[in-house]
Amino acid sequence: MSQKAETIQKDSAYSVPVAARPEFVLARGEGVTLYDTDGKAYTDWVAGIAVNALGYGDAELKAAVSAQMDTGLLHVSGLYHTQAMPELAQLLCDNSFADKAYFCNSGAEAIEGALKFARKRAYVNGDVNKTKVVSFSEGFHGRTMGALAITPKEKYQQPFKPMVPGAIVGEFNNVESAKEVIDADTVAVVVEPIQGEGGIHVATAEFLAALRQLCDAHGAALIFDEIQCGLGRTGDLWAHSFAGVSPDIMALAKPLAGGLPVGAILTSDAIASAMSPGDHGSTFSGGAVVMRAAKVVVNRVLSDGFLEHVAEVGEYLMERLSELNSPHITDVRGRGLMAGIELKIPPASVVNAGYEHGLLLVSSGSNVIRFVPPLIIGKAEVDELIDKLTAILEGIDDDS
Repeated sequence: MSQKAETIQKDSAYSVPVAARPEFVLARGEGVTLYDTDGKAYTDWVAGIAVNALGYGDAELKAAVSAQMDTGLLHVSGLYHTQAMPELAQLLCDNSFADKAYFCNSGAEAIEGALKFARKRAYVNGDVNKTKVVSFSEGFHGRTMGALAITPKEKYQQPFKPMVPGAIVGEFNNVESAKEVIDADTVAVVVEPIQGEGGIHVATAEFLAALRQLCDAHGAALIFDEIQCGLGRTGDLWAHSFAGVSPDIMALAKPLAGGLPVGAILTSDAIASAMSPGDHGSTFSGGAVVMRAAKVVVNRVLSDGFLEHVAEVGEYLMERLSELNSPHITDVRGRGLMAGIELKIPPASVVNAGYEHGLLLVSSGSNVIRFVPPLIIGKAEVDELIDKLTAILEGIDDDS
């Protein structure tokens, strides 16, 4: 039995069946290219779902992780001081709206913590009935129970009902709808400046500004979910920057540690001051290896020319995607290296054909192919993508 066959057989036999994986096994990566056990190369337009910001095999990232491993100090829990965690916290706070940072292990965990932070502030202020959380249509905030309650998609929620109470849904990018659902009982409003899983929908500046005003008027915490769209992906450090408004809390995760599991909650002092020792925690929060990796990623994103590169290649990607002349495409949208093409046909047909052409692609929503590659990707890879997408789309029948 081949290594590939053995791996796939073991996965089928022993893994909980929550993912439908293609019939190859990835073995190594270099730059923006992954290789399977048969040696086939795939240009990666998924990046571990917007995670591997620096691609594969980055020398500085490997050195930082290796150096921390060499100290023997991998984990001590949040009970003790280590050097790496406050260094990363300062770096993130100095380059954002935030005064304080809390680290966790995933995006869903960051959302769960953000909701607790908002609830605790209301509790401390005596607003015990202030418990409603507003989110928006097509949003996605995670699969744990609190995050799932504010992810208004029936196929995700139905098998796990009843949901955590208090979730209210407004229409994304609709100011009037926001005014209807945000009131004195609202404790938090959660929104993605660019919706990732929901189909690459970009929030308007007017919508985000209106949410800021409504939260201020009703004493609610404005939470920006930048788990997928933040930390350089749009060509700005933060996806909300274009709107000229700041949140009270921001959730980060995917790209932060370059592929290692991490989440972060950035918050103002007004929110953080409501929290006390024991109010929240995580055994693995702020592990030294992950913090060292994250510091490399953040510093690289902040380095001269990095964000300019993302913006330039992202603009080129949007231009080239817009040039695709296919009856299967109904829209092209996005910002920076977070783009999507809306299709008349099932995205799976394009994703599956992509494997044959040496492309890793991923869907979004019900009818969108999203492009969230490593942030180091270049124009040459964009040209390759367009050539291969052209062939793929031409080879798909209208009835697919």
